[in-house]
Amino acid sequence: MMHTSHPSSHPEVEAGHHCYSGAWTPRSIWALTILTGIYTMNYLDRQILALVLPLIQHDLILSDTALGWITGPAFVLCYSLLGVPIARLADRANRCNILAIGLAFWSFMTVMTGTVKTGFQLAATRFLMGAGEATGVAPSTSINSDIFNKEHRALAMSILTSGSLIAALMFPLIGRISQIYGWRQTFFIAGIPGIVLAALLVLTVKEPQRGAGLARPDQEPFGIALGFLLTSRAYVLCVAGGAMMGVSLYAAQVWNPTFLYRVHQMNATQVGAAIGFLRGAMGLVGALLGGYLTNRLGRRNECWRLWLPGLACLLVFPSEVLFFLSRSIPSAMIGLALAGVFSSMHIGPVYAVCQGVARVSQRATAAAFFLLCANLCGQIVGPLGVGYLNDRWRVHYGEGAIRYSLILGAFFAVMGGVFMVLGADSLPKDSARAES
Repeated sequence: MMHTSHPSSHPEVEAGHHCYSGAWTPRSIWALTILTGIYTMNYLDRQILALVLPLIQHDLILSDTALGWITGPAFVLCYSLLGVPIARLADRANRCNILAIGLAFWSFMTVMTGTVKTGFQLAATRFLMGAGEATGVAPSTSINSDIFNKEHRALAMSILTSGSLIAALMFPLIGRISQIYGWRQTFFIAGIPGIVLAALLVLTVKEPQRGAGLARPDQEPFGIALGFLLTSRAYVLCVAGGAMMGVSLYAAQVWNPTFLYRVHQMNATQVGAAIGFLRGAMGLVGALLGGYLTNRLGRRNECWRLWLPGLACLLVFPSEVLFFLSRSIPSAMIGLALAGVFSSMHIGPVYAVCQGVARVSQRATAAAFFLLCANLCGQIVGPLGVGYLNDRWRVHYGEGAIRYSLILGAFFAVMGGVFMVLGADSLPKDSARAES
């Protein structure tokens, strides 16, 4: 049963909660490890579909536009629209319980994906998986923000969000399994780890005291909380930047494997290795480097907490162009590796900024509204837009049409970087307002 949180004059002894030190301790590191594992499954379970998309397309006889609908709107509508009410619940109730229930449910829907027979059934499982995965990011980032204080938060958030890149490191194994046993068995196997992690979360991680031991303000109505966030210029520009980056990221996540199948004639094992070791491993380097540099530079000038991620986003576009237009595989792989580094550097710092400009009782709401905008824009425009353009441009460019539709998606990263850089000068004032 979920336990609600109540304000207390002595928050460190609030029943059912634990007051972490705000720094790196064995307890906080273990909690971060479990949260990162859950974040990994949150991304792995949804990204498996992209890796095996050509196999499913051949089996179920679906067009690129249909696949764009299934990978985009079918998943994101439930995922995004449920994110805000779940976040509001997480700002009141036990976040570990919410996260564990959602994890168990979306893991079950991952297994069910392996049983589908039609495109409609595939869309239905994606829709329901989105309902479960809506519990993933906002409660996790809120918990993480209460475990680590401002000085350590950007790095801790970068480690947490690196779960999306750790998921990519598992792609070689996923590709091999799908090539040998088929795409259905891949989904059956992928659903098991989530059940184990849900049990570990409930049994070994204590719900942290909100505000890292600071007195917690009364819970505000949603309208007031959102109104406070929308009067933060840094937050609004972070949301706008995240929405633009979302288009670039989700277009790449969904269609990069298909690009390698079609343009470079790779098989499932080769695609898994390329995406995993280059986009995944280099992305992990970028995420940790982004968190580390943001922590270091942010102590000198708080504006670096948005300057650095903004500059990284600007560098995504030339990297992606190198990947998509290269005729040789080695040069394409260099572009893929560089895109992996730069596209992941912004994620942890931007989440940390969104948490830092929100009041303690608004942190899950701040993360959920950010995700609502980033995902609705990114996962609808990115996968669906590229799929539609693939079908339209195939008449003129054949299988190479995917090159140009993906370049158009990558251009959105430039707009995302500009928004983040523009928001940097407001960050010190907005952070101080949230802490006052």
